Amino acid sequence: MKAADLFIKCLEDEGVEYIFGLPGEETNDLMMSLLDSKKIKFILVRHEQGAAFMADVYGRLTQKVGVCLSTLGPGATNLTTGVANANMDRSPILAITGQTTTDVLHKESHQNMDVVTMFKPITKWSWSISNPDSIPEIIRRAFKISLAEKSGAVHLELPQDIAKSHSEIKPIKTQELSRSRPNDELVKKGAKLILEAKRPLILVGNGVIRGSASACLRRFAEQTGICSMNTFMAKGVISDKSERHLQTIGIKQADHAQIAMREADLIIAVGYDLVEYSPKNWNRYLDKKIIHIDFTLAEVDTYYPPTVEIAADIEDTIDALLNELEQIKKQNPNINGLTHGEVPLIFRKIKEEVVCRVDRYKNDFSYPAKPEKLVTDVRNVFDENDVIISDVGAHKLWIAKVYNTYSPNTCLITNGFCSMGFALPGAIAAQLARPNRKVVAMCGDAGFLMNVQELETAVRLNLPIIIVVWCDSDLGMISLKQIDEFGKNAFTKFSNPDFVKLAESFGAIGYSVKSTEEFPIVLQKAKNSTYIPVIVSVDVDYSRNRILLDDNFVLL
Repeated sequence: MKAADLFIKCLEDEGVEYIFGLPGEETNDLMMSLLDSKKIKFILVRHEQGAAFMADVYGRLTQKVGVCLSTLGPGATNLTTGVANANMDRSPILAITGQTTTDVLHKESHQNMDVVTMFKPITKWSWSISNPDSIPEIIRRAFKISLAEKSGAVHLELPQDIAKSHSEIKPIKTQELSRSRPNDELVKKGAKLILEAKRPLILVGNGVIRGSASACLRRFAEQTGICSMNTFMAKGVISDKSERHLQTIGIKQADHAQIAMREADLIIAVGYDLVEYSPKNWNRYLDKKIIHIDFTLAEVDTYYPPTVEIAADIEDTIDALLNELEQIKKQNPNINGLTHGEVPLIFRKIKEEVVCRVDRYKNDFSYPAKPEKLVTDVRNVFDENDVIISDVGAHKLWIAKVYNTYSPNTCLITNGFCSMGFALPGAIAAQLARPNRKVVAMCGDAGFLMNVQELETAVRLNLPIIIVVWCDSDLGMISLKQIDEFGKNAFTKFSNPDFVKLAESFGAIGYSVKSTEEFPIVLQKAKNSTYIPVIVSVDVDYSRNRILLDDNFVLL
């Protein structure tokens, strides 16, 4: 069998549905093999960065390995931002790059560079295939490493002459991943800490989504009565409808969630990833007892010393803790603390403040629109299971804090690597992975134009994604931070195209909102599109951004 055919056959056996990428001379053998594939669809993109972002979001939503492809040299370098984003956000992806023939790798040659070394710092594993007989082993290993916790990016390079060679080796059968069960003694210690705590708090992280453990964590919160909050990337694990859920942790000391963390005497950190939110923000004085529950041991951090550290399957650990608490209750029927009774007064006030902040401007029709109003209008127009993808910018913070989320993986926010330009290509992958749901990309005007070329991809694929562009012609958060520190801003202003004409030039539909009352009406029109992408541009009043950085927080 030709090595390129074997490579594609191995990908098929791994369950790959899509490969996002751009072909090049050094990947043409793979392209010819893909033509004959009955299982894999190649999605031609307009820039390799878009391909990596698409693989990233596909991996997040399906928990299968998303695959992106480029040629050597500039194609490979263009992949790096998206690959780094996926790796730091723990999305399982495989990046495939072509390479020149192996006989010239030792010297300067056209577009040749050491791609494997370049990818090593931004992947869990990077390798160049030098023997066609090793292809099945290498691909099986790449998928295994990518999916193993914490999941992330892997990279494989296939030189042109290796792709043209032959092998009689067969693909290796895939294996179901198994995870460790929790240690009984650690579970007992954890249960004891929970019973002793006066104001415990659950900190929900992205690992709960990867572990498909939302249902069991909701059950744990309901049965114990412990209040909870989530990181940006764990929105929806526990529904924002829950009276005991304090919603999303923020970025400042005076944020409502920070106050809750300061009041808590026990933090039950479940699937919590330090790369997303530093524990120094909530355990500066090292006064918190911590139960660490995750697939892997805790990262070593001065401000995150777990009192009990359980590295095992999250769902199994939560179930084991519930069983242990129930056994204790049976043996000691009069024991206090198992359900933690009424919500502590400070937590009740915080929940009231959260709800108030979400609803505060729902009837405000001033224009340019306030960020809170835009977010609540989007929430009201779309169904609970529709998918919202946030780009990076000031709007990301508003979406994190104000967008009510009820199910996991319905509000995607990149918060590890935080790369602008993520949302539009991500929305394309989300629509492919979730064809029966509406997909909305929420973008700032700066981030949207970073990968605007992928609008052609969406049009070509007949994907009815909706792109809401928040317009202020400024790098808003950067400008605000410059003013705070230096008293003035520098080099953050820019101009925008006519987004309606831009949309139409690509074959999409465009709307330019001229009033706040018009926004939900236009959103409803966009929602009714069945096979054409829609761009909705709206002017936003970002003077509200200052409260995101304001330390003068007052509870109701």
